[in-house]
Amino acid sequence: MAEHKDNQVPMSMIAALRSGLDVMMAKDDNVIVYGEDVGYFGGVFRVTEGLQAKYGKTRCFDAPISEAGIVGTAIGMAAYGLRPAVEIQFADYVYPAYDQIVSELARLRHRSAGDFFAPITIRMPCGGGIYGGQTHSQSPEAVFTHVSGLRTVMPSNPYDAKGLLIASMECDAPVIFLEPKRLYNGPFDGHHDKPVVPWSKHDMGRVPEGYYQVPLDKAAVFRPGKAVTVLAYGTMVWVAEAAAREAGIDAEIIDLRSLWPLDLETIVTSVHKTGRCVVVHEATRTSGFGAELVALVQEHCFYQLEAPIERVTGWDTPYPHAQEWAYFPGPARVAEALKRTVEA
Repeated sequence: MAEHKDNQVPMSMIAALRSGLDVMMAKDDNVIVYGEDVGYFGGVFRVTEGLQAKYGKTRCFDAPISEAGIVGTAIGMAAYGLRPAVEIQFADYVYPAYDQIVSELARLRHRSAGDFFAPITIRMPCGGGIYGGQTHSQSPEAVFTHVSGLRTVMPSNPYDAKGLLIASMECDAPVIFLEPKRLYNGPFDGHHDKPVVPWSKHDMGRVPEGYYQVPLDKAAVFRPGKAVTVLAYGTMVWVAEAAAREAGIDAEIIDLRSLWPLDLETIVTSVHKTGRCVVVHEATRTSGFGAELVALVQEHCFYQLEAPIERVTGWDTPYPHAQEWAYFPGPARVAEALKRTVEA
């Protein structure tokens, strides 16, 4: 089912994700939800709140503190016909499960010549902006986009979050579903000293109550423009919008939504129109997903480019606690890159 905007109600991203899980658990008895503190407690961010009471302890339950165990058991369950949606409490904690994800989950369909597949959705909060320090603020998307057999998704708003989650849970391929925790309760433009604007006051915080999908391989033109293309995802979509507005630059902002598979057509169409490109992400710079985006734009848009491609990213250091906003790619840094690119 395609995207639609019927019967909308205000939802935070937390509520939209919970609604997506609820819709799928009601629709398919093979859908199960589990992870650390996911059952009785409702998750550390309360995304799964109420699901155990509604569906019982066999379909929404707590797992031991073992990320490798969570993913490993999900692979076995999926091979036998279930469709697990598991939660890793923070993306920073996924590394003990990385071997299971790379060596087993991503390879299962290929190594069995299609006899087995793994329809697993792995949800995990990511990114900074909440003073979480180096072990609660990481953005590890690039280590998943590098792995053949995985899909990687990161929404920037409640509407997309629910639609992408439902599409992920119905996909027969494993999906890494990254949730920018700074966006859980409202859009964030990078100005940390301003009051939080709740999703209830934003159009993208209006979400259909029932079933709908957002395509897993289609980017969105978040802000049309003619001067420069900005490629962003997650929280950086909102930061880029603020930077363009404050700098007075007619930037076209592309919200990738799906990092892999990537909607290359939308990217190329935009860069062919503007002739300029800035890539923005919160993760560390070196070997970040932005490097892949720069390479693809250079490969497919070389003769249309009027200026060098710019990258605005986190720094190549652990995510700091005391100096969070020096690390975070805020609107001032993005605006500087936009100005350099447009004036080149």
